[in-house]
Amino acid sequence: MQYLCLAYGDEKDWKALSKEQQDEFLAQDEVVRNAGARMGAVKTNVFLVTAWDGNPIVREGSFGGSNVPLAGFSIIEAADVNEVVRLVAGTPCARAKGAIEIRPILMMNSGWQSGS
Repeated sequence: MQYLCLAYGDEKDWKALSKEQQDEFLAQDEVVRNAGARMGAVKTNVFLVTAWDGNPIVREGSFGGSNVPLAGFSIIEAADVNEVVRLVAGTPCARAKGAIEIRPILMMNSGWQSGS
């Protein structure tokens, strides 16, 4: 099964870490990539689109209630959620006062299948 992992973290918390801590956490990112995950970083500006009455409304800001910005994402192929937890638990956002949100992917178009 594939899992979408949303990584939340604030750059100030990352910069507060020692170089050794940063290197240790980044090494876990490499483990996740080597396991075949697609990973990406995102900018912190967010646009939220709603069209509840059929007319799109665009505003800045996220839908969730957190003040911590989305920092990146990954798509991980794993046997179960426990395997994903083991992979992401040591990554920078999970360790540097951020969080990783894991969501099972129900379907994805063929252009994004694992291994393509």
